[in-house]
Amino acid sequence: MSREKRIIRVLLLIALGLLLVAAGALYMIRQSGRAPKELQVLGTVPEFRFAECRGGQVSSEHLLGKITVMDFIFTRCKSACPVMSGKMLQLYNLFRGTDRVQFISISVDPEYDTPEVLRAYADKLGVTDTRWLFLRGPIEDVKKLAEEGFKLSGELPGMHSTKLILIDEQGRIRGYYDPYDNLSIHKLKMHIRQMLAGMP
Repeated sequence: MSREKRIIRVLLLIALGLLLVAAGALYMIRQSGRAPKELQVLGTVPEFRFAECRGGQVSSEHLLGKITVMDFIFTRCKSACPVMSGKMLQLYNLFRGTDRVQFISISVDPEYDTPEVLRAYADKLGVTDTRWLFLRGPIEDVKKLAEEGFKLSGELPGMHSTKLILIDEQGRIRGYYDPYDNLSIHKLKMHIRQMLAGMP
């Protein structure tokens, strides 16, 4: 292939890439401009009680009166969990101005994830307040909550679910979101804002 043809091919690929990015941005703008749809109720979070890494206990009652984003992680995870925690951190910073939105990460590896390990993990992320809680409890209780409460399957810890879960102020599950999908995270942000505005 001649040098000129190679240059033309590269330019065409760049143009195609820019076109795809522009189309994606246009789609997201149009989506955000639409009237918000009522979110479905997908279930109710069952009772639970786990230890928080900074001390004390956190139960399902802690969900009431707050909009909660929850996930299941473990600190030794080198693949999905850093992505999940990165998206949670974005949301944690985005909604810094309100105490109505909280974040909860539950360890699926409580034997390794001691309170000290979880505190170090939180510190490394830059978590500076109790708007983001890191919980641990007996693995059987964690597994029961994930599988029976949230209908999330997977062998713990390595094959745990990567979904971010949106819970309303009444402790009801309102959505599951993919941290690898920017559009899904965009929807999560919109849904949190929708709930903050008092829309169902």
